[in-house]
Amino acid sequence: MFTVNCLTQVQLRLPEKMLEEIDKWVSEGRFKSRSDAIKTILAFYEEREKTREFFKILTKRSEEAKKHPESLIPLEEL
Repeated sequence: MFTVNCLTQVQLRLPEKMLEEIDKWVSEGRFKSRSDAIKTILAFYEEREKTREFFKILTKRSEEAKKHPESLIPLEEL
């Protein structure tokens, strides 16, 4: 998650349909405000990117393990 020490206001241009969707979520009570919605969406995106990076690492390690199974440590030894 983000560490917020100070807040900076920014101008943001969004397609009308996207803004309507955000406003709908705010009116439904899913978010407190447009700002809250956008910050939450960005946090989800950041988390998704971290998950993608972790998946890449796991995939690479899996390929390495297939090539060199002798380097694996049995779970019983962990």
